[in-house]
Amino acid sequence: MPSWDDVVAIASGLPEVEQSTSYGTPALKVKGKGFARLRVEAEGGLVLMCQIDEKEALLASGDPAFYTTAHYDGYGAILVDLEKVSHQQLAELVEDAWRERAPVRLRKAFDAARS
Repeated sequence: MPSWDDVVAIASGLPEVEQSTSYGTPALKVKGKGFARLRVEAEGGLVLMCQIDEKEALLASGDPAFYTTAHYDGYGAILVDLEKVSHQQLAELVEDAWRERAPVRLRKAFDAARS
């Protein structure tokens, strides 16, 4: 079962990630833009930024690791239950969330360095 520390470890492999806070909870940002936040209020979970169509696909998959609340309806963020998500899924989603918020030049440099 992944933890917030695992989320931070995954994100540390991405350029210009900084640990911060958002709404009083631990968060990760790239160039000052939040892409992940530990949601400790209400039902908990991890908030990850995403495209709305990706969110809809994750919710439609029926995987119990992914959910949303009325607060996030129509918003590009998926809630992830860390007790139910696989480490591989989490790694993919964290990178996708980073890509969602990272500037284009940073994404291009990251992709070029990986090829």
